[in-house]
Amino acid sequence: MSPRLCGRPRSSSVGRGAEASSERGAEAPPRRGGIGRFGRSLGDVRGLPTFVRLLAWTQLAFNIGFFAVLPYLAEHLGGALGMGGWLVGLVLGLRTFSQQGLFVVGGALTDRFGPRPVVLAGCVLRIAGFVWLGYARDTVQVIAAVVCVGFAAALFSPAVESETARQAVRFEAAGGHPRARTLAVFSAAGQAGAFLGPLLGTLLLLADFRTACWAGALVFVGVLVAHWRRMPAGRPGGSTPRPGTGGAGGADDAEGAGDGEGAEGAEGAKAAERATGTSVTQRTADAKATEGTGTTEATGATDATGGVVRATLCNGPFLLLCLAYSTYLVAYNQLYLALPQEVVRATGSQSALGWLFALSSLLVVVAQLPVTRAVGERLRHRTALCLGLGVVALGFAVVAAAAPLGLTGPVGTVPAALHVLLLTFGQMLAVPATRALVTELVAEHRLGFSMGALSSVSGLVVLGGSAATGALFGSGAAPAAVWALLACVPLLGAALGRTVRPPRPARADAGPVD
Repeated sequence: MSPRLCGRPRSSSVGRGAEASSERGAEAPPRRGGIGRFGRSLGDVRGLPTFVRLLAWTQLAFNIGFFAVLPYLAEHLGGALGMGGWLVGLVLGLRTFSQQGLFVVGGALTDRFGPRPVVLAGCVLRIAGFVWLGYARDTVQVIAAVVCVGFAAALFSPAVESETARQAVRFEAAGGHPRARTLAVFSAAGQAGAFLGPLLGTLLLLADFRTACWAGALVFVGVLVAHWRRMPAGRPGGSTPRPGTGGAGGADDAEGAGDGEGAEGAEGAKAAERATGTSVTQRTADAKATEGTGTTEATGATDATGGVVRATLCNGPFLLLCLAYSTYLVAYNQLYLALPQEVVRATGSQSALGWLFALSSLLVVVAQLPVTRAVGERLRHRTALCLGLGVVALGFAVVAAAAPLGLTGPVGTVPAALHVLLLTFGQMLAVPATRALVTELVAEHRLGFSMGALSSVSGLVVLGGSAATGALFGSGAAPAAVWALLACVPLLGAALGRTVRPPRPARADAGPVD
């Protein structure tokens, strides 16, 4: 299906959403101008259920703690610990693999046990990893610490992402924001953390690296306490879970879409069916086909895990989405590979890189929600993904076109800055759309595994793509040719994205432009 995004109409000129508006009741009068747009963005956050806001704040805290430490790890390893360049690269590569490559493990555990224990375990591992990293002095200890740091993210990231996607669907079905807007809040929160984390780390490094590690660990202590108190217990797709110890749940606001009784429950089920494109009967049959038929709990769990894996491998549209999203991640990874080479070529140093990274993060923080509201909610998710990949490709084409001119100095950084801007705008379209598409392509009880599989498949593609890109730059090929070839990667992703066709609902009412 390509779900009908029930965005809240902002004026009578919008040709859709009138019916949805009548079901949601009166709304605040629209505000005009920049202050009004900023107010609407804040309203998007305030209008979310308490539990969804907790998940967004969690993503913010995750990235603050992470980026307060990790951007400075290479310098610490090569400087304070005296490691060779190849060893520093190996350590950083192991951290990436233990995170992205093992996302599927965290996703599978989330589907099996629910997000709460997985998030809590990930936070404990991250706290231990940061503290260990601050005191590690030999190679074995450093490797063990960074693997602990990476695997922690492989646990809590898919758990939080899948739960956010699940709550976004339920909130939309209950008459709240379109799921893409809720997921955009989540993305903007993460980018805000990516912007603030390095600034915090810079201040902490005035003391030493160990202080930065302790600060990062303390951030995750706060996340651990918040989720221990506030995150509901229970497995995905089950009955409404009860909040954790000592906390006011807050999740009930978002989870009542289809769990009510009598007339309210029926209306909630119908709304959920309209939003997800699957009937209750279909979802029940899908769950039965997946969960296995073992006679013991252990056998049932094994059958269920095998069923999830088989269902994922047989889900052609989801696999196509993984490949399409992988091309975005290959392109995004060029911020760390191709972009530094372009900046060094133009200026002779990497000093401008920090400003370009800050520009990217700040742009997402400021513009993610307005872009999602102005463009993303007027398009089907598949179309938004393809448009975003097209914008990313344009960013590479700009550098390819300017390369023969040989611009240097401040003027020479203009193509790189335009590349970052276009890549960031493409990201703001593609990432929320991808996460929303996952909710359309897989059953709710498989969201955790599917979010993990999305990252794991993409991480493997990025590994191969990065090696190929490095070989291209090392081959002596003209920069214009390399950047033009890189522009073809997201274009290929856009072509793949057009083939992703979620099951369509039976209703034939008007929907967003495709």
